[in-house]
Amino acid sequence: MIARPLRIGTRGSPMALAQTGMVRDRIVAANPGLETEIVVVSTVADRVLDRPLSEIGGKGLFTKELEQALIADAIDVAVHSMKDVETWLPDGLVIACILERDDPRDAFLSASAATGLADLPAGARVGTSSLRRGAQVLMHRPDLRIVPLRGNANTRMRKLEAGECDATLLALAGLQRLGMEDVARSVLSVDEMLPAVAQGALGIECRAGDDAVRALLAPIACATTTTALDAERGLLAELDGSCRTPIAALARIDGDRLTLDGLLFLPDGSRHWGVRREGAATDAAAIGREAGAELKRAAGDVYVAHLK
Repeated sequence: MIARPLRIGTRGSPMALAQTGMVRDRIVAANPGLETEIVVVSTVADRVLDRPLSEIGGKGLFTKELEQALIADAIDVAVHSMKDVETWLPDGLVIACILERDDPRDAFLSASAATGLADLPAGARVGTSSLRRGAQVLMHRPDLRIVPLRGNANTRMRKLEAGECDATLLALAGLQRLGMEDVARSVLSVDEMLPAVAQGALGIECRAGDDAVRALLAPIACATTTTALDAERGLLAELDGSCRTPIAALARIDGDRLTLDGLLFLPDGSRHWGVRREGAATDAAAIGREAGAELKRAAGDVYVAHLK
């Protein structure tokens, strides 16, 4: 137990605050009597909403200021959606705890009676700033139009209602955490929309040498989810994945066996490469790296040219 309240850093969006409240409650339940303080940290990704992340520095902008606060000892832990966490962390910081994963699938929302991509008329506008979602939409329906749509979940739903697009996609886990699952017209299968790496999982970052804090977090860590994310993030690392690289992956564990599915796309959905790897769950990270290397070989010069 630490001598003062545990300072829990978070972004200030409704989603981030809801997630952080869940995490705080689990930490306190596992450590009765622990006092906590939630510290809101403003990030660039929350302030700049008129441009895609790929144009302003990538998904690390969701975590950079929180990590700076950790390094400066302004907070003790930072709560992240693991899909927003960069492949490589700053020196001295670690993801000390990954909680049990919630549903990783994407939800379909529309301003009409459409209940899925197949129901949208030709030329309909799908609002998303996720290259992964946009590429998969166009892979299935090249006749649709992708229009940029940023902001938190509430903002994107308001933009949908205002007619800025005809449909959009949001992470089902996020809607569930906000108690808004009923706004979804449907939940897309992973065959139609493979999730982002680590989608649905929450992670807690802290200073590597802060053993007292790591001890507080250990009881709420999920070994199964951690193993699955080792595979998915291994694939991402092998591909040097960034916010301008459409990559999707999902690892599933059955007993002591792990199955990893991965997809790599061109942003316009015109080409994609897929991989499936299976093996012992204890080899998760290696399976991920091997899957990423296979995708890189398959895409070859086409992928290299896209990164330039």
